[in-house]
Amino acid sequence: MNYRMIDADFAVAGQITPDAVRDIAAAGFKSILCARPDGEDHGQPAFSEIERAAAENGLTAIQIPISGSIGEGAIIRMGDALAAMPKPMFGYCRSGGRAGSLYAAAQKAAQS
Repeated sequence: MNYRMIDADFAVAGQITPDAVRDIAAAGFKSILCARPDGEDHGQPAFSEIERAAAENGLTAIQIPISGSIGEGAIIRMGDALAAMPKPMFGYCRSGGRAGSLYAAAQKAAQS
């Protein structure tokens, strides 16, 4: 499993599978963020599959799907998730870029 730590509270990665959730939990992550809409690519696991695997492994999971630019609603939802969900958080999308950008936008908004 390849991922990149943004800081002590957040890491990013490309698409994961339900089977990878066990490794995410074993690596010490406490929650999962999916920044990808369902059905974006053929064969992509549905978020409900990831969410079920997360629950089975003692993790919480949230989906804040991003298509195109990151809107204010997504930033607010991410800020709420960061405040409420246990850390460290593992964020994913197709490549990790949207999850990382969403995290950065929520961090910037919190500092404003």
